[in-house]
Amino acid sequence: MTATTERTGTAERTGTTERTGTTERTGTLRTVAAVHAPDAEEAAPGLRWQLAEQLDQRLGDPNAAGPLSYARAASEDAAEEFPAEACELLGALGVHHYYIPAEYGGSLTGFPQLLEIVRTIARRDLTTAIGHGKTFLGAVCVWVAEDRVGAERLASLVRAGEPVSLGLTERTHGSDLMAGEVVAERTEGGYLITGEKWLINNATRGRLVCLLARTAAEGGPRGFSLLLVDKNELPEDSYRTLPKVHTLGIRGADISGIAFDRAPVGTCCLVGREGEGPEVVLKALQITRSLCTALSLGAADHGLRVAHRFAAERELYGRKLLDLPAARRTLAETYADLLAMEALSTVAARSIHTLPDELSVTSAVAKYLVPTVVDDILNRLRGVLGARAVLTDHYAHGRFQKLERDHRIVGIFDGNTMVNLYALTAQFRTLARYHPDHDREPDAVAATFSYARELPGLRPGQLSLLARRGSTVLGSLPTAAEVLGAQASRDPELGRAAALARTLATAADQLHTRMRAARPVPGGAPVESFDLARGYSMCFAAACCLGVWQHNRRLAREVRTAELWTSGLWLEAVLARLVDRLEQAVPGITGPQPRPPAAYDAELESLYERLLGRLTAQYEAGELFSLLPGRIAEGPPC
Repeated sequence: MTATTERTGTAERTGTTERTGTTERTGTLRTVAAVHAPDAEEAAPGLRWQLAEQLDQRLGDPNAAGPLSYARAASEDAAEEFPAEACELLGALGVHHYYIPAEYGGSLTGFPQLLEIVRTIARRDLTTAIGHGKTFLGAVCVWVAEDRVGAERLASLVRAGEPVSLGLTERTHGSDLMAGEVVAERTEGGYLITGEKWLINNATRGRLVCLLARTAAEGGPRGFSLLLVDKNELPEDSYRTLPKVHTLGIRGADISGIAFDRAPVGTCCLVGREGEGPEVVLKALQITRSLCTALSLGAADHGLRVAHRFAAERELYGRKLLDLPAARRTLAETYADLLAMEALSTVAARSIHTLPDELSVTSAVAKYLVPTVVDDILNRLRGVLGARAVLTDHYAHGRFQKLERDHRIVGIFDGNTMVNLYALTAQFRTLARYHPDHDREPDAVAATFSYARELPGLRPGQLSLLARRGSTVLGSLPTAAEVLGAQASRDPELGRAAALARTLATAADQLHTRMRAARPVPGGAPVESFDLARGYSMCFAAACCLGVWQHNRRLAREVRTAELWTSGLWLEAVLARLVDRLEQAVPGITGPQPRPPAAYDAELESLYERLLGRLTAQYEAGELFSLLPGRIAEGPPC
């Protein structure tokens, strides 16, 4: 056992437990009253990021000194130092209780809660969000397996502040889980574990490891099992942690590994039943992939805030940078992209409850599209910042270059971009067969899109490796486009949004026709299938945006972001962006070519100017860049 591991198992663990216990007696994030007095948003329950506001206020102003300040994050990044104090603060506030479902004594009653929390932390520092949130990733397999005894034991440890890691990948096999060489040899009283897991977040700092190991010599889908290993209960000579790996981004995170040498564990450590490991992992990853988008949303908000501040302050050619047309267009378009990804992410989080049997599709779309679009957002904002986007100590603590480096990891873990696109191509024929029909109850569809609707509890038994009845979300696109068209006949200001919706619905039909004709080739899917999967993702995001608009627009008139919803402002902007992205993914799918460049469309220019006005208003009011109200701790700019 290494010295670092000993500290994790004794002094650090004890300190976390004591702090958690003290904080629970004085009030934590779970029990504290709302930070702000009731205001107009109370008339629209669910249409406010109240939990995010509360957490952000309790974390303090990130521009001031503190464990989760921008300056501290920068210094820890430069030193490749784990954000221990920041994680201790999150523990003191009881954030880790939201990694535990309420049925096991935690605070998690709905996955949109976790989306809010992780987005709030990621907006300040992705390294902290990833380092602390890893416990949910490590624990979720146990929640999905529905092993009550094991779940209650794990819940008690997580409540005490113990970090949990997930041991899936190996040095020579990466995402190929069926090639894993870590072996769990069956004995009379349990298993002997031998082998190495590598590139594991919190492998050194974490006390517990949820480990995928080969339990049948022949391997195969039923040849692997999950074991929840407690390092504190292992003989010291039966395991060792591997050195921290130096990374381009999230430099302070504990990206390391663990090696076992006939480490003995009891049968009580088995998660679910023997041989169920791969199935449980894949179902659990559907949940985590849907929630990884929170990391990207936080990063996009942070990057856009830095860029807007710089554009508002910087003078070029005798004018503010914010007054230059190119900079204005970039800020407006990236803001529209962020709003589209927020709608998709929120629908994905709600779908975990409402459409669990379709999560194989929803999670693949969300995990591919949101990090990809946010990478593009940050790339474009780098052009606004110029040299200050890559300097480490000359502007805003070098926050942008750190943010851009940190975010690149989001598209890799929990299944990288190609893994998620391939997951969509593997379901093409089923998706095409059922589009656009679905047999869902209207209440289930409404609960997926309506932020004010109560969500059913998590039903892990309904998670499925394949969406056998297609996608209800994308299936709603044609009807949503028709409804918007009818609304536009009464309100001409919705006309352009309705036209864009029709374009997307028509393109979705064409995509499904092509998907039906696609055939596998030796070694996987043909190259063109990946382009179709990209296009499918854009149409899926459009369906999310239209669903969110239709099911929330009336209540949204009562909130501080009402002007975004007036006359379909945000909807038209995000649909315009999705049409452009769809055309890039599948050229010709949106209509005859060539089309006039968007830069010369006067109506589109006016649209983005109005949208930029809402972005600036949120910035100056100290609000989250969002469809819904959410005050941030730093408040309005000084």
